[in-house]
Amino acid sequence: MVQLLLPIIYISFISLGLPDSLLGSAWPSMYPALGVPVSYAGLISMIISFGTIVSSLNSARLTRALGTGKVTALSVGMTAAALFGFSVSTQFWMLCLWAVPYGLGAGSVDAALNNYVALHYKSRHMSWLHCMWGLGASGGPVIMGWALAHSSWQSGYRIISVLQVVLTAIIIFSLPLWKRRSQDGGSTGGQAEPKALSLRQIVSIRGVKYSLICMFCYCALEQTAGLWAGSYLTLCKGVSPETAAGFASMFFLGITAGRALSGFLTMRLSDVQMIRLGQGLIGGGIVIM
Repeated sequence: MVQLLLPIIYISFISLGLPDSLLGSAWPSMYPALGVPVSYAGLISMIISFGTIVSSLNSARLTRALGTGKVTALSVGMTAAALFGFSVSTQFWMLCLWAVPYGLGAGSVDAALNNYVALHYKSRHMSWLHCMWGLGASGGPVIMGWALAHSSWQSGYRIISVLQVVLTAIIIFSLPLWKRRSQDGGSTGGQAEPKALSLRQIVSIRGVKYSLICMFCYCALEQTAGLWAGSYLTLCKGVSPETAAGFASMFFLGITAGRALSGFLTMRLSDVQMIRLGQGLIGGGIVIM
């Protein structure tokens, strides 16, 4: 039964990716209805990002107190509630309010699952784990595009909220598996898990500062493309909002394919080589763009 845990973790990351691309794909239809400038999407994104940072920095404390399974269930449930809040919002300030629990939930589950997989599974699973995020992020615009074509952007958020509720139930029923896997020791061979380090201790480790810079630059590119691709296609190229939402998913499909391939490349290349290869490919993509 413990073998069922890894697919559940993968499904959790698919769920984590589903809402991440919704705002960008729905915004061309959202901002006229809300009566706000198109640039206000950045404010919502910043609130979500701030909540993600806060919960990520406190994820270790929550995980030690509750365990990874409970933190994941709580975080996904919080995200489901926030998405439902988005679906019933009629004013911009309501979206800002619901963006707070959305960011807090996303940050906790992201950090907790990354830590759990790093401790209990081999490195290739980390690439494939983030590949699952890409599947979710690719599916979000498709679902939103369907909702825009047949109903409204509120329906798109509501559909994703229901999917999150289903996942929360699955995680709750799987809680005994998380505990059993931790007791078995996973890939650590039954040894005690490494001691949690403080933020200051982590930053002092050689190479961490450069890794943070790399992640900052990567996330800036990813968030910019994911948030504004739909608006660019609609406002500058005259593409309909529902079609633009579908086109936006192509960006995340590229991420998904790259992460799937990276899972195999990690068997041949070192971490440093993978980072250099990734940065080189991103640089080439920027030049082509």
